[in-house]
Amino acid sequence: MEKRVIIMNFEISSQAYEAFSKVKKMHMSREVKGDQMAVIRHSEDGQHQFEIEDFLDFTGNNKSATGGLIGMLVGILGGPIGILLGWFTGSVIGGTQDVKEVRNAQGVFSFLIDKVSEGSTALLLIADEDDNRPLNQLIMNELGGEITRLDYDDVEEDIKKAQDMAKEKENHSNLEK
Repeated sequence: MEKRVIIMNFEISSQAYEAFSKVKKMHMSREVKGDQMAVIRHSEDGQHQFEIEDFLDFTGNNKSATGGLIGMLVGILGGPIGILLGWFTGSVIGGTQDVKEVRNAQGVFSFLIDKVSEGSTALLLIADEDDNRPLNQLIMNELGGEITRLDYDDVEEDIKKAQDMAKEKENHSNLEK
C-alpha cells in the first residue's frame, strides 16, 4: 500500500465537487482509504491564488484545512514562494541569487500549477492505495477527468524545501533591514 497525493482535474468545475462527494462515499465503503481531501480552486483574476473550497479529514484528527499536508501545499502556492515557484519563474528568478534553490524546490508546485490552470477547480486526495482501479473508474471513466498520482514522501519533501527556502528568504530580508 502506497501513500499518495492524488490530483484529479476536470474540464467542468462542478465535476470536482461531484467527485468529492463520490470519493467520500467510496471511502465509507472502503474502496478508497483516504486521509484528507480538498476541492481547490485556482483564481482567474491574475493573482494566481489557490483556495480550498471544501475540505474533509478522514482520519478523525479534526485537522483544519490549513493544518495538514493539503493546507501546507495550497498555502505555499498562494504565498510569495508560490510566485517564485511558478508563474513568474523566468522574470523573478533572473533577479534572484537563489536560482538553483528555486528550481530544486519546484517539483510538485510547478506540476500542480500546470495541472490546475487559472479558473480551474480540482480535487486533491491523500490516500493509501492498494488498487487504483476504483478511483480510475470514477474519475476517468464516469466523470471524464484526469488523475495524477504523486508519491506522498516526495510531496512532503518538496513542501519542506519550500518552507526552508521561505524561512531563509525571510531571514535574509530581516538582515538587510
